[in-house]
Amino acid sequence: MGPLSSKHKKTDAASAERTAAEAQAFQTFYQENLGLIYRYVYSKVGNREEAEDITSQIFIKAVRGVDTERGPLSLQKWLFQVARTTIADYWRAHYRVATSSLDELLEAGWEGPAEEEQMAISSRPAELVERILRVLPQHYRDVLACRFLLNLSIKETAARMGLSEANVKVLQFRALKRAADLEQVVLETM
Repeated sequence: MGPLSSKHKKTDAASAERTAAEAQAFQTFYQENLGLIYRYVYSKVGNREEAEDITSQIFIKAVRGVDTERGPLSLQKWLFQVARTTIADYWRAHYRVATSSLDELLEAGWEGPAEEEQMAISSRPAELVERILRVLPQHYRDVLACRFLLNLSIKETAARMGLSEANVKVLQFRALKRAADLEQVVLETM
């Protein structure tokens, strides 16, 4: 039993050394890339707390799936791919809008539009805009109100909403696109 247990001790010691070396290599990789990944994430989300959370998620995913056989440049490219997919997941979740079918609403007890909404509404442009704004998500209403009702610049809108200028431009584009898509639907209900 002596030679066998000595062999197991050597294998366990070698395994422990390999694990320690991999942990040290990942720690070095983490320290070298943390600032780079954080700045990348922050540039995409424009919010310090969210960027910190997403960066943590990225490195948690990285520690689970890291391939230590890759070279440093390949590892960094892989880490940025993990970052891109994590940021995409963040934005998908952020903009996911709960939708309900008419059947689900009726089953839940909804009785249809209120009487005042059923009254004929004139087709004046201001009323059309008001109705479109009411059906847009809040963040879209906010960006359109800042940009077109308050006549704020992109920079001023970004400061007011706590977003980056790039995020404001994207939100404005999406809000205008959604409003254009809703225009016909709103017109048909007027």
